[in-house]
Amino acid sequence: MGTAENGAASWKSDLVLALLAVLLALAVDAWMGFGPLTDAHGDNDNLLRLVEVRDLLAGQGWFDLHQYRMGLEGGFVMHWSRLVDAPIASIVLAASALTGSRPLAENVAQVLWPALLFWSTLFFTARAARSFGGGGAVLPAILIGGAGYYFVGIYAPGALDHHNVQLMLTMASLALLLEAPAWHRAALLAGLCAALTLAIGMETVPYVAAIGACVSLLFVSDPSGERAIARDFGLGFAGVSALVFFATISPSAWGVAQCDAFSVAQFVVAAIAGIGLAAIASVEPAARNWRRRLGSLAGLALVLGVVVASLFPQCLSAPYANLDPRLKELWLDHIDEAQSLFTLLVHDPARVAARYATPLVAIILMALRLRRGGWRRQDSLVAALLAVSFVVGAWQLRGTTFSIAFAVIPLSAWIAKWRARAEAGSSPGVALRLAAVWLVSINPVWTGVAAAASVAFEKGPTVADRGMTDRACEKKATFAPLGGMTGTTVLAVSNLGAPILVYSGHKVFAGPYHRNVAGNLLALDAFLGSADDARRIVEAHRVGLVAICPGNFESRTLAQKAPQGFLAGLLRGSVPDWLEPASETKGSPIELYRVRQAG
Repeated sequence: MGTAENGAASWKSDLVLALLAVLLALAVDAWMGFGPLTDAHGDNDNLLRLVEVRDLLAGQGWFDLHQYRMGLEGGFVMHWSRLVDAPIASIVLAASALTGSRPLAENVAQVLWPALLFWSTLFFTARAARSFGGGGAVLPAILIGGAGYYFVGIYAPGALDHHNVQLMLTMASLALLLEAPAWHRAALLAGLCAALTLAIGMETVPYVAAIGACVSLLFVSDPSGERAIARDFGLGFAGVSALVFFATISPSAWGVAQCDAFSVAQFVVAAIAGIGLAAIASVEPAARNWRRRLGSLAGLALVLGVVVASLFPQCLSAPYANLDPRLKELWLDHIDEAQSLFTLLVHDPARVAARYATPLVAIILMALRLRRGGWRRQDSLVAALLAVSFVVGAWQLRGTTFSIAFAVIPLSAWIAKWRARAEAGSSPGVALRLAAVWLVSINPVWTGVAAAASVAFEKGPTVADRGMTDRACEKKATFAPLGGMTGTTVLAVSNLGAPILVYSGHKVFAGPYHRNVAGNLLALDAFLGSADDARRIVEAHRVGLVAICPGNFESRTLAQKAPQGFLAGLLRGSVPDWLEPASETKGSPIELYRVRQAG
């Protein structure tokens, strides 16, 4: 497997160090009572993933991704992948067999699954740091990576959303490519990981594209060292894309192109890209000199562009270009993870330090490395992913999770360099610089700085402010009264949709998902219209309950949009005569109203 540095012993030590860090995080979570299991902090995706897993275990078809209890009659089709549902469901089944309790088994899965992903991500982060900065970078990578991942919350108990899986697979692909010159199977596995992360969700398209472009350009510049890597990566990428397509897409949908989920569009592009790269790297005339290599790859890029433009032109538009303007204004523009860097600078500038500081420091380090010369293939791979993820993070806040992760690699190498200097000479100046390097590299330090500066920057209701006022509407106990009622359809705002599904047997119209257009618009029509408008909708769709949470930010936003509307009236205590308060929620943060039966 190469040198002793990258041998079996280093793999074992990296696994152990990563495991120790995860066990420490679990101990802290356990000491705090695994709070996210009873308070999801408004993360609808984690809750709805649990609903999907329950539906799968209850017998819903493998290819059937309908969410039947959300939206209009018949529900809507989710864009998520069964590749994430399957391992979680397996843990629930195994834990159920061992404990004899399905609720306990679900809790086990909600703790164990994120912890396993945390361990894997930290391990691959350590491997990438070792390849980039040597053995001395491993411990810093474990410490600053573990701290960053923990405080970002992507691996917290209850984190069943797919972003943690995608980060793990993307980091694995990077780590494997960094090791590929010393381990001939690594490139094939890197292609496998890149294909899997793409199959799980389209959010990682920029990172997969960046990895593919790096592999291709490295092959152009160094055919002797990169030829086999490019070939194996392409074969792994195309082969796994084919397996995923046939394993997760129903034969009846093989010809249906979806832009927001893995479908024939992504499969065709991945197959052409992977096979094309492998062929160019394997055929001697195409790989003879750098001009032919570059020309062949440019031709492959042109073919991909023509295929997408001619067969799947709808996928060239912006992700939410066709979203109803009302949903964009009242839902998308208020999603925390969809905010841009520029929006945060205006409305929540203190948070910029918490999410963008360490990636920016890492980019500066990479720029200094380039300026000084001696640029390596490792630098190209790390710099490409770091730069792309920073741009994505500037567009939408969710991208900063990836940029924070990729920043760990150059930062850990930076710390390792100063540790070596400190060990060589114990001058106070070197010790102070080492301490400063540690401090600016640890993401939670910047989070603390942002929190301390929030008062100075405060210009209105920040995300943190909204979180405090929304918190009572997000706890599991808040929805306990709903769980004891006979199943019916509940009219509620979108942020209450997933909690109602997971904590009760009811149906809802609204949920914060872009495919649920009809259900979300119906809820908006009901809440923004008059009480009479709401009554007509309630009667037409056999609604049994109306649920509101006065502290919910979305509720306040809708009330401000339509101060004379149905929801605004309920928040003021003006209850129409066709509703009656449910006694079960007396004293609860959530207010439930039963629809009076006619006659």
